[in-house]
Amino acid sequence: MSAPVSEHRHLKAVLAACLLGALTLGGMPAQAAQQGGPIINSTVFRDQHVREVTAVTDVFGRSQRTTAAIIEYDTPLRNADVDAALWSVTNRHIVRAYVNDRPERAAQGHDGRYVVLELDPDDSESVIFAPDVEQPATVVVSQTQALTAANGSSIAASAQPLINTRQINQIVDDFRQFTYVDAETGLSLTYNLYIPKNYDPHKRYPLVLFMHDYGVTGTNPLRTLEQGLGAVSFAGPEDQARHPAFVLAPQYPVGLANDAFQTSDYVDVTARLVKSLTHRYRIDSHRLYTTGQSGGCMASIAMNLKYPKLFAATLLVAGQWDPEVVASMADKKLWIIVSQDDDKAWPGMNSLVAKWEQNGAKVTRATWNGRSSDQEFATAAAAMLKEGSNSNMYFTSFEKGTVIPANVTSAASGHVWTWPIAYRIPAVRDWLFTQSK
Repeated sequence: MSAPVSEHRHLKAVLAACLLGALTLGGMPAQAAQQGGPIINSTVFRDQHVREVTAVTDVFGRSQRTTAAIIEYDTPLRNADVDAALWSVTNRHIVRAYVNDRPERAAQGHDGRYVVLELDPDDSESVIFAPDVEQPATVVVSQTQALTAANGSSIAASAQPLINTRQINQIVDDFRQFTYVDAETGLSLTYNLYIPKNYDPHKRYPLVLFMHDYGVTGTNPLRTLEQGLGAVSFAGPEDQARHPAFVLAPQYPVGLANDAFQTSDYVDVTARLVKSLTHRYRIDSHRLYTTGQSGGCMASIAMNLKYPKLFAATLLVAGQWDPEVVASMADKKLWIIVSQDDDKAWPGMNSLVAKWEQNGAKVTRATWNGRSSDQEFATAAAAMLKEGSNSNMYFTSFEKGTVIPANVTSAASGHVWTWPIAYRIPAVRDWLFTQSK
């Protein structure tokens, strides 16, 4: 992931408003922030030396946040001459300031025209999309002191604050948006598709399908990408370096599955979309994978039942289904993740796994602490794979009391807070890519 700070750190700070009752409701009721006029009218877009300001966002486990401001000057600056005290960003804490020769973040500064102000993602004003929050990515920047340019000239402090005129959404912007029109139903489905960089039509690539929960159901195609890590984790630079792959993230206008174990027509439309993409691109039909959270998890189960030869492996996160109809999946390659605090998915998945075992599945179980570090998760996953070297199913539960952030008391907390942790474990994603039909 491109986020500059550990995802685990942010779980304690994201919003407490998870207004869910049913398992299939993911909780993203968005209210647009009423701002814009007063802010934009008290700022300027550019001044004598600043050409523009760009806001940079990253996706975290349960939110999208503004994490940096990039200021483009009209003349080069020396990295050695700058520090965070030279600028302020309204209602934000600057954690690092440096010069770069490109409009992007960097591990080390380089002389150039761009000043990068990395911002604390735990600031309350950082969240632009989350449960009950939907607002523009806005950064209001002031140069508070005179600055010396590389040529020795002086750049005066800002006469007025500057507001961003551009926005960069890390990883999200790497997806392309398309619309699939289903010949059988006439329904249209908007979807996001990550195409591997340096795509070579002479090679074959795996594809990961991610299906979102009910909470971001709607017509804005970016919501499934911005809500959490389910899609973007597979498209991040680290994962793509290890496993170049297509990542498919449809945006569903209606719910996919419900607690009566019914599915909407879009489950079948999605299956046909996956098949159509294998004909349009060099996608390996033996390495198709599905994953989803809550309703998306339930849809993944339903698709495995109806299209048993479609997917090579499945990652199931916080879902359930009717145990009386799942016996035919006993030979499937599954990694299941659920929280013991999840009132529906925890007993629901236990019932499914028991049914699969009765029908011949080989299952390895483990309980993990949801607050584990990245290295602890890697170690736990390696131990689980070693123990279950002959298993086709891995059933991971997060220990009770280890996924819900402090001060969060919503009834659905054990459900919705499973997702941010489950999708930030690289070893589980790596396992998926080792599977083939």
